[in-house]
Amino acid sequence: MTDQETTPPPDPKAENQLNLFNVSAPSKISHVIKRDGRLISFDKAKIANSIFNAATAVGGKDRALAESLADQVLVMINQLYPYKATPSVQEIQDIIEKVLIENGHARTSKAFILHRVEEQRKKSQKDDHIIVEDNIPYKLLWKVFTWNVEHGCESVEKINEHIQKGTWPRLIEEAEKAYHLEIQKVADKILERTPELRLIIVAGPSSSGKTTTTTKISEKLKDKNLSFVLMNLDNYFKNLECHPKDEYGDYDFETPQALDLPLINEHLADLLKGKTVNMPIYNFKTGVREDFTKEFRLEKNQILLIDSLHGLFDEMTLSVPSNLKFKFYIEAMCQIRDTKGEFVRWADLRMLRRMIRDSWHRSYNPERTVGHWHYVRRSEMRYIVPFIHTVDYVFNGALPYELPIHKKFMFPVFDGIIDKYKSDPKKLDAYMRAQRVHDLLESFREGDDSVVPKNSLMREFIGGSSYHY
Repeated sequence: MTDQETTPPPDPKAENQLNLFNVSAPSKISHVIKRDGRLISFDKAKIANSIFNAATAVGGKDRALAESLADQVLVMINQLYPYKATPSVQEIQDIIEKVLIENGHARTSKAFILHRVEEQRKKSQKDDHIIVEDNIPYKLLWKVFTWNVEHGCESVEKINEHIQKGTWPRLIEEAEKAYHLEIQKVADKILERTPELRLIIVAGPSSSGKTTTTTKISEKLKDKNLSFVLMNLDNYFKNLECHPKDEYGDYDFETPQALDLPLINEHLADLLKGKTVNMPIYNFKTGVREDFTKEFRLEKNQILLIDSLHGLFDEMTLSVPSNLKFKFYIEAMCQIRDTKGEFVRWADLRMLRRMIRDSWHRSYNPERTVGHWHYVRRSEMRYIVPFIHTVDYVFNGALPYELPIHKKFMFPVFDGIIDKYKSDPKKLDAYMRAQRVHDLLESFREGDDSVVPKNSLMREFIGGSSYHY
């Protein structure tokens, strides 16, 4: 298996180098997370098969070399992840690509990438123009992609043309109009189910735009004398002494088990019966609940709102009958192709949003956001993606014009992030992610953010919003 489509004679030196890898060591991981959120058993044989299949596509025939490369992938996995970690399939595939490139198999790596894309297309059983991600229905992605094509913003090249030709402000105007039309549709759906409807669940991954979108929906409802009342679930975190830890030994605030689910359900049931509850107050500095509580009650013209990463998790709202709930999911469904013809990863777009917001709003170093992102992504895959099919409405929180603006704010910091993580084997995922996003931003022209409206969702991340967050 070589990129010259011939098999060279065995190289004793190379074999000795391979023996440096402890290939007999068991894998530290036992399961991986699929794109639809399901857990499946980890099997090194599948890695070897994938490498060999990609190799045969370019004329390779060396099964033994495929096995040895799979061993190197396993070694890298064991270096990168602690015992019983649960990476995503996508993370493992990224490692396979890196091993292939570093061992001089560029053509095999390309064939492997093409195979990944083809498998996603087959699973969607649809046209290959777009790729289905994270359990989102194909027809919704097709709608987003079609809008982009109609407005000339489906690729890096097309978006750069808007900036170059001066039609950039017009693109922003049209994108904002489309976003606000979707806001009205959601509000209408909710109004159709009142007065029976008492609970709105807004869920979505980090930086998908939940806060601004929810605020705008509430503005529409206010015109009908209805209002949202937020139930702040942060107050229901367990005390740190009872708090679950992740595979790295850190307190895991991303899992639903970090919340007091029985108390949440008890309070939900009482609130919908018109009772007053005593909501706990959680102190994040001390890691324990305060001794005092806050009275909380739901009035007749009010709809209870839960805005949570885990809003779709069944055990979160078991005490509330389904006819009283409206489940609303928001995701940044970016349907833009990069210069290689591949679609921008939604999670990369959301990471850029969070990097900007964290840097100015929370004084949080963007480098740390990149390094921590794998925690966020795995939690999304385990606790959001499997439940998307249960929602009443899926909302697109991506704006087709935002990547050139992200370039203006974040591109200068990526060289430093790449330099910091490239030599740390335990931060391989952060390095690969940083390099990928750097290359993406490099291909864009900078976009003028001064023409972005003050009430735009984009302002939630870059600042200057007319809303107070």
